[in-house]
Amino acid sequence: MCIDPLKVTVWERLRQSDLRPFARLLPPEGIAHAAQQAGLALGRGPLNVVNLVWLAIASALHTSKNFAEVLGLVLKLLRDAPDWDSSPLAHLQRRGQRRARRQKRSKHDPRGQDPTAVSEEAFVQARRRLPWAFWVHLLLWLTDHFEHEHGARTRWKHFRLLALDGTCVNLPAWRRLAEAFGTASNGKGPRRRRTQARLVMIQMPLVRLPWRYELTSIHEGEKTVAARLLAGLRPNDLLLIDRGFWSYGLFWQIQNQQAFFAIRLVAQVRLRTLRPLGDQDRLVRYQPRDPKKKWRGLPKMLDLRVIKYQVKGFRPSAVVTNVTDPQVITRQEWIQLATVDEAGRVLTKAGLYHRRWEIETTFFELKVTQGMQGHLRSRSPEGIRYEVAGHVLLYLLLRWLLVEAAAQAQVDDPLRLSFAAAVEEFRELQVQLVWSPEAHVTGVLLPRLLERMANHRVPLRPGRHYPRPNDHKPKNKGHGQYQKPSKVSRKRT
Repeated sequence: MCIDPLKVTVWERLRQSDLRPFARLLPPEGIAHAAQQAGLALGRGPLNVVNLVWLAIASALHTSKNFAEVLGLVLKLLRDAPDWDSSPLAHLQRRGQRRARRQKRSKHDPRGQDPTAVSEEAFVQARRRLPWAFWVHLLLWLTDHFEHEHGARTRWKHFRLLALDGTCVNLPAWRRLAEAFGTASNGKGPRRRRTQARLVMIQMPLVRLPWRYELTSIHEGEKTVAARLLAGLRPNDLLLIDRGFWSYGLFWQIQNQQAFFAIRLVAQVRLRTLRPLGDQDRLVRYQPRDPKKKWRGLPKMLDLRVIKYQVKGFRPSAVVTNVTDPQVITRQEWIQLATVDEAGRVLTKAGLYHRRWEIETTFFELKVTQGMQGHLRSRSPEGIRYEVAGHVLLYLLLRWLLVEAAAQAQVDDPLRLSFAAAVEEFRELQVQLVWSPEAHVTGVLLPRLLERMANHRVPLRPGRHYPRPNDHKPKNKGHGQYQKPSKVSRKRT
């Protein structure tokens, strides 16, 4: 690895120049802590761990550019500045070029290159050395500090509210990626099989902030990945789960950690009623059949609470939870729908379990709005994990700024601010962030950015439904099994 002191000095000045609003949220000590926890040395070259983290975020922000363009983007913007010739970076660049001509080094010697340039190949080799554990520890460090500053935003009553779900991420059609992550089973012939990875995430739905996630092979089950992610639950965490994660083992894992969960009832599950707790509210006992001895070592039964409800236009459903005391969370708090009066005042907010849909919105914003889906450029599994980690970090930092923008504008709910508009406002400020001195960024540009983010409000539209393709048709689950559609079909007369 090249550790040319001049080049290191230049890249210390270049890194994060267009990402300075994030600098106070992601300080070097946070990156150093994550590296220490992962057993990783920070490095002394221009592509050290700190710079690689900022390059990952820059790669996620500029999805339309290849890695070589991302490496030279900041320098190109700086060269367009009116005072470039008299700037310290221009002086260091001229100094390095003079030294290279004087020493007459080979063009392949990294010490003889322009100190402001790093090759794409060197970048690819450097990012391969970042283990997955580093990104996990960095995300945990960031979320811990977010909770220290804005912990009240993540809580509902005395619970820390979390949501769990998974999604598929389409990858470039390269053989190495197909071997590492697998291909979707649908489609005919090898050319029509789509290379995909599985992304399972736990988020804080009240602020849509990622808490823990894992990128795995498409052939690894979501429940298996979820069991690893749930190891970090704390007492009094309340986890909202999609019904695809129904698992007796996961339920006991959550309960043994003194945490709580809520999930939609699966049709084929048999529950024995113990006693009623109210209208459409009952205490039940769940004793699953276990012919394969999957739950050996676990208690044979679990007491749960079932709350039935029906939304107009949809089939009847039910929420199953281990919060069995109706005084702690009432039936109405679980399943109520948001309502607004004619003046636009919020009368009631959406029920607690309906907050689970925030993670679906996060996946859409991450994959579509931010541009992760279809814009991953790497051809190696290590490169794909690096890019996905950069996208998750960028999403987390933008969400953090939105929480601060909501607090500055005295908006009660940070989810009322548009994430798509926040991304555009940040991108439009890039040139000014690069050209401006540090005092102008912190004193003028950052407050202005937060103010502009707060100006984009998402209108309240309670009860609005966006139909999906085949919303009224049964879902083919394979092996001759079909799942009834959740929405009731209306026949035209």
